[in-house]
Amino acid sequence: MLHYDLTGRVVAITGATGGLGSALARELSARGARLALLDLDEAAISRLAQGFGGEQQAKGWRVDVRSYEHLQAAMGAAAAHFGRIDVVIANAGINEVSPMATMNPDAFERVIDINLSGVWRTLKAGLPHVARQRGYLMAISSMAAFVHSPLQAHYTASKAGVWAMCDSVRLEVKHLGVGVGSVHPTFFRTPLMEQIHADAAGVKLWGGNKGGLWRMISRDEVVDGVIRGIERRSDMVVLPAQNTLIAKAPGLFRKMAERLGFKSADIVEAIALAERELTLT
Repeated sequence: MLHYDLTGRVVAITGATGGLGSALARELSARGARLALLDLDEAAISRLAQGFGGEQQAKGWRVDVRSYEHLQAAMGAAAAHFGRIDVVIANAGINEVSPMATMNPDAFERVIDINLSGVWRTLKAGLPHVARQRGYLMAISSMAAFVHSPLQAHYTASKAGVWAMCDSVRLEVKHLGVGVGSVHPTFFRTPLMEQIHADAAGVKLWGGNKGGLWRMISRDEVVDGVIRGIERRSDMVVLPAQNTLIAKAPGLFRKMAERLGFKSADIVEAIALAERELTLT
């Protein structure tokens, strides 16, 4: 099996100060990679970069993934600084729980703009640099691309779109020697997940992710899977691996997942909780 050695490679990561982004940065550095760390929080990205042993090992750039110009400039600066970019990980993303009936249209569009359009901008800005190295583009999607939770129309649409986008782009750039893959983890603990657990509607929908279909896996398991996906230049990474059948044949298994995972009464109660929260804000 192909092993894409990360030693000396330059990896650009968006959302680098988040729970997954920072954990990936640490593990990639341990594997010998150099890091172009991209994030909206300039102070946090500077602190993170300082922990990797100097600017030839890691350097941060402030980036808003809602701006192609930001991303294009940052990728260019990173390539000039390190001399190359081999891998781009489009990791930046947001989430919230809200029913369509009462969702603010701006909230829907913001999730799509960051989670889907932001991935497109990231991959587009990184492609010229990655193509020079015959490297690899990766986007963090979710199992939500295949199993579509209620109160998550914006999030599930964005993650399904990322999956489809990666499949399309992979065919476009194969002749350039560039690999493209999407990553589809189930629930795992991050600050983003803690926000969901602080939301009564999210707790009602997924039972606090304490077990069963919605149980959480460890962040380390996700990091290991992402790194393994890069080293294998995988088209798709599903975490945990036992969810692969759902990902490979979502049309066959989605209804079963819906029956096992969502009770009508819980959905109705979650909607009421979300609407109540809206009236309090």
